[in-house]
Amino acid sequence: MTDKHEHDVLDDVIEEVQDVVSDFLNREAAPGILLMVATVLALIIANTPLDSFYDQLISMPVQISAGSWAIDKPLLLWINDGLMAIFFFHVGLELKREVCEGELANPKDIILPAAGAIGGMALPALIYVGINWDNPVAIAGWAIPAATDIAFALGILALLGSRVPTSLKVFLVTLAIIDDIGAIVIIALFYTENITTGALMVAAGCLLLLWQMNRRNVIDIPAYVLVGIILWVAMLKSGVHATLAGVVLAGFIPMRDVKDSSYSPVTRLEHSLNGTVSFAILPLFAFANAGISFGNISPEGIFHPVTFGIFLGLVVGKQIGVFGFCYLMVKLNLAKLPQDLNFKHIYGCALLCGVGFTMSLFIGGLAFEQTGINQIFDERVGILSGSIVSALLGYIVLRMVSDAHNDNVNVASNASKLTGNTVK
Repeated sequence: MTDKHEHDVLDDVIEEVQDVVSDFLNREAAPGILLMVATVLALIIANTPLDSFYDQLISMPVQISAGSWAIDKPLLLWINDGLMAIFFFHVGLELKREVCEGELANPKDIILPAAGAIGGMALPALIYVGINWDNPVAIAGWAIPAATDIAFALGILALLGSRVPTSLKVFLVTLAIIDDIGAIVIIALFYTENITTGALMVAAGCLLLLWQMNRRNVIDIPAYVLVGIILWVAMLKSGVHATLAGVVLAGFIPMRDVKDSSYSPVTRLEHSLNGTVSFAILPLFAFANAGISFGNISPEGIFHPVTFGIFLGLVVGKQIGVFGFCYLMVKLNLAKLPQDLNFKHIYGCALLCGVGFTMSLFIGGLAFEQTGINQIFDERVGILSGSIVSALLGYIVLRMVSDAHNDNVNVASNASKLTGNTVK
């Protein structure tokens, strides 16, 4: 009897834990919260006696070989070059869906967020360049503060729940998607190594094959994945950054099956990867890249122009760039604000765009960590501090704006009811 009772209690506990986990994973803010947890965990481990194990883990060599051919990289670069290629593949699928059938399908709807995205990339980069103009090594990080972390920003916005209008989320998503396009272009143009012609020709052959598959309405997902893996390896060996293979591959996935328009390979793949990207790849990337040892940071490193430039770019450049460009577009009658939004909402959203985090860490790795340059600065300090300050400011401003907006709506509604009762 006792054994049966203990077994029932254990089952109840397991079921309750499963319900709690399931409820958390279904929350819109879950990916952002998980990113925060992974970052804090990495920072704690990197500043305890466990730091040696952390360093050994991310630097552990991992090799895949076949005969004389081999890919030999530390675990950190497998995460940054391999798993992040899947992330960029997911981004590419989202871009294709939005361009074909979503928010980016109507040019009129993207004018305002596109202006915000352009301003939010240009001004942070200009601030960084202005501070680091005379340093040929530091100037390589100019694109770090230009990035926006869509998962983190949306996670913070989701914490506000129904306080914020739905159109603000649409605005932020569209802006972040256009920002991702800009980041992809920047990586392709400015963060590539020496080009290897043979590998690049193999990549070109893969692109030709993918084009033919798309043209012939091939909807067999494993076939695209197989060609995509070959494309990734070829781009890795060619010098063009391997993560771009994910974006390119996504562009060739058919949006709709010609024979059955109700079936969308793009949407199916995007949905199937949502959980993997949000709850595995991005937290793992954050954990592997955010482990800063504060004991190794000197005052000179904290106030280094690179750290300072990134911080100002994210906190100051983003908000002025996003808000300023949106304000100009509206005042020049080139774009309109959604009916349920005002400029205070846009300003709060502009602050949230200063959360660079994963994309900034990724570009920072391309600019500095993989160059082998011995530096006195750590760009991650500027990224984390700038992202945290932007997140806090954005949350506070949007909460204040939304509460004030909702109070005004309630006052107007009550006044309308009183007027109606008087008329009766």
